[in-house]
Amino acid sequence: MSASSSDIPALIGFGCEAVLYGSYCILFIISWVVLGQNRRSPNLSSPVVFANCLLFLCCTAHFALEFNHFYTTLESTGVDGFSAETPGLTGADFLISFTDLVGDLVLVYRCWMLWGKNYYVVILPLLSAFGGFACIMEVLHLVIVTDPTSPAPPAAIVTLGLAGYILPLATNVIVTSLIVYRIWISSRIVKESPVVIGQGASYRAMMLIIESGALYLIVQFVFVVLFAIQHPAQGIVAVIATQIYGIAPTLIIIRGSRAVGATQVLRVPSSLSKTAWPKPIWIFG
Repeated sequence: MSASSSDIPALIGFGCEAVLYGSYCILFIISWVVLGQNRRSPNLSSPVVFANCLLFLCCTAHFALEFNHFYTTLESTGVDGFSAETPGLTGADFLISFTDLVGDLVLVYRCWMLWGKNYYVVILPLLSAFGGFACIMEVLHLVIVTDPTSPAPPAAIVTLGLAGYILPLATNVIVTSLIVYRIWISSRIVKESPVVIGQGASYRAMMLIIESGALYLIVQFVFVVLFAIQHPAQGIVAVIATQIYGIAPTLIIIRGSRAVGATQVLRVPSSLSKTAWPKPIWIFG
């Protein structure tokens, strides 16, 4: 019997995830080295450090489940039926959405801190993030009840699955826009100032948020499109996205911590030391 149209993409997806997970391990180690060098900085808050560890654990658990499925399935049945759902893959599917939720909450937390701990700003992003997670949990429940071996959700619940993936995408768009807008406003305040410390930090923060947000948005958007048309390539993007959800915040921490360290070594000239310049805005809380 030949392999189904979803078996080969599932194998390719595992190979891509293995490469990304190896890269993620290196980045995670680097992030801890950088965090250790800036451990006394008030800009690196405990929730961000905790989320960094939680994301790595989730991505590691997901890769472990995929790896276990890889060698056990190939040993027993070969490529044929590789994409068929198993209890282990159900757990891996749960981790995809949970990791996405944690990554979104990291962005929401930064947005909340940046907007002066204003809860009204983050109410809508929080609702969309948890709403999307709830939709995916219901999709998993329905798949287990109706067709527990199906590699993709039945057509009848594709709409619910779409909602589960579109809502986190909306969360990312809203939060990233709010963060970029807030930092842009701050950079305008010091635009004409001869002191470049605040503007330089704001510019770097904006750049890394844009880059990370784009990374999230591209992966999520592509997956939503593939899921909507039920293309077999969704099996590739889904497992890749899991590692991206962990890599993107880690890159922010690494680049942001390096920016903190670089900015701290700058000194204001003595002739300007008594000038009340606006305080730089950071994204780490």
